[in-house]
Amino acid sequence: MSIDSSPGTVRLHIVGLGPGSAGLITAETRTLLSSGRAVLLRTRHHPAVAELGSIARAFADCDDLYEQALSFESVYSAIVDRVMAAARTGETIYAVPGHPLVAERTVTGILERARASGLTASVYPAVSYADVAAVQLGIEMGSMQLCDALELRIDTQRPALISQLFDRDVATGLKLRLLEVFPADHPVTVLSALGSPRASHAVVPLSELDHRPFGYLDSLYVPALAPLADVRRFDGLYEVIQRLNAPDGCPWDREQTHLSLRPHLLEESYEALEAIDSGDPGRLIEELGDVLLQVLMHAAVAARTGEFTFADVAEGITRKLIYRHPHVFGDASASTADEVHQNWEKLKQAAKPRQSVLDGVPATLPALAASQSIQGRARRVGFDWPDVEGPLEKLLEEIGELARAGDAREREDEFGDVLFVMANIADHLGIDAEQALRGANTKFRRRFGLVERFAAEDGTDLRELDLAGLDRLWDRAKQALDIPL
Repeated sequence: MSIDSSPGTVRLHIVGLGPGSAGLITAETRTLLSSGRAVLLRTRHHPAVAELGSIARAFADCDDLYEQALSFESVYSAIVDRVMAAARTGETIYAVPGHPLVAERTVTGILERARASGLTASVYPAVSYADVAAVQLGIEMGSMQLCDALELRIDTQRPALISQLFDRDVATGLKLRLLEVFPADHPVTVLSALGSPRASHAVVPLSELDHRPFGYLDSLYVPALAPLADVRRFDGLYEVIQRLNAPDGCPWDREQTHLSLRPHLLEESYEALEAIDSGDPGRLIEELGDVLLQVLMHAAVAARTGEFTFADVAEGITRKLIYRHPHVFGDASASTADEVHQNWEKLKQAAKPRQSVLDGVPATLPALAASQSIQGRARRVGFDWPDVEGPLEKLLEEIGELARAGDAREREDEFGDVLFVMANIADHLGIDAEQALRGANTKFRRRFGLVERFAAEDGTDLRELDLAGLDRLWDRAKQALDIPL
């Protein structure tokens, strides 16, 4: 917005009262406030208003809207409505604390409405809370990020100045969000009464941030974390991977290729599945980290060879998720998981047309999981029995054919058919066949481990026991684990 304070050319003048005392108000804004034009304050609760003396008593304000509204969003919306109504009535000055375009959401809304309605508005420079904070801290502001305590988005590897820290409840909420990524002893600086004669600052551990009262002129300075100290966010992990793959990084990492890393990705994926089955959150944390490491390692290899970068990977999956969730990010509707799945399949087919519904099932899937996947896809186009009775009857037929098989090749073929039908039965019953067999394997390993232990305790060699003796040990193991077979 251009700056033009000539009478009659601008319907709405948006000015800032500075971050504290009236001495920080610019000469241009003082001239406007003293011009006799109608003035609407966002709030009268600002030191500069009281210091302006008699001229401020004629100003209108929006403080009544704060008392009526249930949320900040509704307050801001109501303020925008009031300012626009005043500007349509006659030339108006809208005055806000600080700088109009620094942490001032009402101004953003007003400018959008002004552009849409053709109303002429001008924004005037002002001193912001960031200006006085820089002086208070004695630091250069070049890399500083300005954040809002109520809508925190923060880059931990850049210093941050956080506003809207107006009471202890907000400070507590902010502390908890910061503790998700910063260590509890991270030193932060509380900036009190900024821009006023009472301005001061104090360095405290992040964990003690809310151990004091706060007011409207308070802010928080959060120093950056060193890249390798940023261990609770993706950025820190990414920095470690970049360092390992740098020219002076780890020789082993720099020698890796997609092919050499391939078995590690498979192994780590299976270990993550095992961790899920264990029900141990700590173990799952570790294994998911190992899977994520593999993704980043492949991206690092690709960046080194000029194939692609991690940004390409992130962009690809982000765009895919947005595209395939139009009921969340667009105008489509889906109220059930089944509707979401149907929409997903339609969008996937539109994005990647396939000649067969079976296309896209990875050839590297374990055979049992692949069998269930391809049969599930065939079912979606109606190629399947209507209920589980069909495949159960087919299973009996295939078992009979297996029993009658004459040679090794025929037996293998018929055994495959049995497994194939079993996968279909699992799909009909809503059972993950691969997981069910994995569970059976785990159960057998636990029981057989007990059988071995009992045999050792009895001084018995399992290879010397007959079938009846093995059955007795097996029954003991089942009873000890209290799992009916």
